[in-house]
Amino acid sequence: MLFLFWLLITFSLKVENLIVGCAAAILATFIFNTDFLEVKKLTQPKRYFWGLVYIIFFLWECIKANFDVAYRVLHPDLPIHPGIVKIKLNIHSEMARTMLANSITMTPGTITVDIIDDFIYIHWINITSNVTDDYSYQICGKFEKYIGRIFE
Repeated sequence: MLFLFWLLITFSLKVENLIVGCAAAILATFIFNTDFLEVKKLTQPKRYFWGLVYIIFFLWECIKANFDVAYRVLHPDLPIHPGIVKIKLNIHSEMARTMLANSITMTPGTITVDIIDDFIYIHWINITSNVTDDYSYQICGKFEKYIGRIFE
């Protein structure tokens, strides 16, 4: 798969390109084969389905968050209540946690600060509740549901 990706990005079938691409794919496979990805997970079609569902869901959440942040910026009273919240994670693989942290950071109004043990710390532009379950679901719960189906 890495070699095919190499061919797609270089778009060249010259001998030297094939040799470099093959060497890079083999080297990357030996370096990352146990820590990065489990091959048997790549052969499960349901993960690809949930990946597509997640992309659509993520885009919708980003659009909603963009409008929310734009409203707060343009409102004369600037209605924000920023702070850092601590949320217990329900996903365990490193890849799933990384995807969750990146998704939260790419959604306007939230930034992942750190992941320590089973907790993620997030800076949120508008903390709407002091109840942990409420803000946990608002920030992570929706994302975790799909990311867990893809990576775990």
